[in-house]
Amino acid sequence: MIHKNRFDLIVIGAGAAGMMAAIVAARKGKKVLLLEKLSKIASKLKATGGGRCNLTNTLSNEEFMARFGRDGRFMQDALKEFDYKKLIIFLDEIGIETHAPDGFRIFPTSHSSSTIIEGLQKEMNRLNITILCNQKVTRLLSTGRHIDGVKTESQTYLAPHVIVATGGLGYPVLGAEGDGYTLANELGHKVTELSPAMMPLKTKEEWVKNCRADTIAKVELKVALKKHKKLRAKGDLIFTNSGIRGPVVLDFAREITPLLKKYGEVPILLNLTKGKNEEEIRQHFKNLLKKGDKSSALELVTSLLPEALSRELCKLTDIKADEKYKKVDGERRDRLISLLAWTPLTINGHDGFRLAMITRGGISLKEINPKTMQSKLIDGLYFCGEVMNLDGPCGGYNLQWSFASGYLAGELKN
Repeated sequence: MIHKNRFDLIVIGAGAAGMMAAIVAARKGKKVLLLEKLSKIASKLKATGGGRCNLTNTLSNEEFMARFGRDGRFMQDALKEFDYKKLIIFLDEIGIETHAPDGFRIFPTSHSSSTIIEGLQKEMNRLNITILCNQKVTRLLSTGRHIDGVKTESQTYLAPHVIVATGGLGYPVLGAEGDGYTLANELGHKVTELSPAMMPLKTKEEWVKNCRADTIAKVELKVALKKHKKLRAKGDLIFTNSGIRGPVVLDFAREITPLLKKYGEVPILLNLTKGKNEEEIRQHFKNLLKKGDKSSALELVTSLLPEALSRELCKLTDIKADEKYKKVDGERRDRLISLLAWTPLTINGHDGFRLAMITRGGISLKEINPKTMQSKLIDGLYFCGEVMNLDGPCGGYNLQWSFASGYLAGELKN
């Protein structure tokens, strides 16, 4: 094999995790090859946050891990090595300024992902990292328990260390094909069930399409299935032509998509009135009417919700738009108040991985050493980023995890 194809480290995938891993290893004096199957690096990073690039957030490591659920503690060592504070310092070192305009989410001050990509590219060039695009890895090469290198569609590259940073299945238009799952599985790694996450959801109910103009703040969403009643989320919601989206939906989709696969449909309940219960809603209406208000039911409901949504909820309880609230019989009043406290919807679909920002599932964490990101099955093989079975909500969580796991993997600890 010719000498030019030998490296200390090969990184597969030039996303956030892969680029970070390559930089960390190169800074330690390693000869690094970064392989990307697309024609350009960082295609998915460029699209992150609509191009604004929410890098991370200001939560403590403990709070941050808790947002990932029961497997969150797997991140402990990676975050200890490279938390949000160290990410800010790293970015500053390579000429990228950041800020947290809302005190929580951290962005580049340019609010452009291009700034991040250009800074990382410049640093990789400074470190003489070899970057080859249009290189799809088809196989990991190993001898027994040791990694030897990789084979692409056109070449073979050798190295005693390989880092798989290929991402998940979300947004296939940006190159996601699940390559890393196949490569790892061929060497004996288990891949858990894969589901699309962080995406809009479709509903059986068609009235939602009449409410598209407004964002509903501080919505609580919960699953109306006895076995899964603990599944809840809060945040802003937007009705769409075919269902719901918005931050709370993107976060909750990771819980819903596996249930859809199991049940076909998932009933949910929405509190659209900023947490008000039935008694509080009833009292709110009484307070308005005490002031001599002769409002219609619609006018009362619009004191809590946008008009388009208010009209639809009145229709669902057989109340006419101009019907005076005091003329509405008790049964319909109760139904309206109940509906305002908890509005039922039925989730019956989604657009699959085509619009999924994140993949739920991945290479089993049980087979990866959290202190190093190294495989427990193959020496010299490491993983980082979304390819592993760990995903979080919106708000910079997944990108911070990519940077942190990439940093730890790039240290090439044994």
